[in-house]
Amino acid sequence: MASKTFPGYYKNLAAIGTFVSEVARTAGFSDEDVYAVELAVDEAATNIIEHSYGGEGNGDIDCTCNVTEEGIEIVFRDMGSHFDVAKLPQVNVGVPIDQLELRGAGVFLMKKVMDEVIFEFQESKGTVLTMIKKKSG
Repeated sequence: MASKTFPGYYKNLAAIGTFVSEVARTAGFSDEDVYAVELAVDEAATNIIEHSYGGEGNGDIDCTCNVTEEGIEIVFRDMGSHFDVAKLPQVNVGVPIDQLELRGAGVFLMKKVMDEVIFEFQESKGTVLTMIKKKSG
């Protein structure tokens, strides 16, 4: 298990991505799967800064990576605002990109490239986002 805390600034997105992708590479993921993990991680961390904290410098992002026999489990924890995942609009992927509604698109992307995406909201523990990626083949 590897854990690290990052201050919630956009400039730290690259460091968060590097931290997680190094764990994924060490776990034996292919370049394609590492890229998918990086996409999901970047989106998750951006959402924490933008939506949970309401901007930069308003809190930390705790990131834990657990390597399992099947793959990798990435856990983000923040102490920002909660939101109801069920209230996010359905993403209409059948429209041109310039007509795509952005609200909900990030969560859609995370769910598309990861095998599991689980949000847990607890007053005393903040928001916990768990993303699981299994190794291909």
